[in-house]
Amino acid sequence: MLFSEIAYGPIHSRRLGISLGMEIMPLEHKLCTFNCVYCECGWNEPVNHPLLPTREQIKTALETKLQALQKEQIEPDVITFSGNGEPTIHPDFIGIIRDTCVLRDTYCPKAKVSVLSNSTQLGRKEVVDALKLCDNRILKLDAATDTMMHRIDKPVNEQLEVKTIIRYLAQFEGDFTLQTCFLRGEHNGEIIDNTTPEELAAWYQAVDELKPKQIMMYVIDRKTPEEHLEKISPDEMERIATPLRQKGYDVIVSA
Repeated sequence: MLFSEIAYGPIHSRRLGISLGMEIMPLEHKLCTFNCVYCECGWNEPVNHPLLPTREQIKTALETKLQALQKEQIEPDVITFSGNGEPTIHPDFIGIIRDTCVLRDTYCPKAKVSVLSNSTQLGRKEVVDALKLCDNRILKLDAATDTMMHRIDKPVNEQLEVKTIIRYLAQFEGDFTLQTCFLRGEHNGEIIDNTTPEELAAWYQAVDELKPKQIMMYVIDRKTPEEHLEKISPDEMERIATPLRQKGYDVIVSA
């Protein structure tokens, strides 16, 4: 499922409310630093020269959409950057976020600016600076062991380690939302399961190290590129969340 407009919706998000989506990756294909087995956009496609919308095109599309919503007396709860890949790889990402904040203040000052990111670009200062301008930084950590992270997220950088992602996330000193998809299944003969006692122990340890202000736990909800995946039950998700809530963490379960 690919998004074919720069500014789309608003749609009702399970986790964010009335969300005006922003697509700043190519509209024709997925472009991402991960190749997650559960991604609703499918697998990465090899593209030599990906065509990204420009900063000016993005600004114009957002302002046009906000003007139309204002006429309809619709005010989004959030302006959300996610879509057909990893938004923070756009070379003008910080400028795009600055433009978005100005337009938000002009047309819908109560709306939050949110970015869903896979955390891989947090080694770049301009990306961290851009995310600090946002209201909601929703940052992925699907597993806290290298083996399971690679099986689930399939990073393009095959040398990427969980300790690097944790170090990146620590820059926000807890001022972010940690996002994790829980799932089981199989891919290319390898078992996928981030709900085992060993995997959960490593993940709980990472949570305690990072102390995020909020944790979003969710399950697969749409068709996935790898068909042999299992949706975790609501009861099991609540059991996974219970130890965190007992420690005082703000945990949202979408199951």
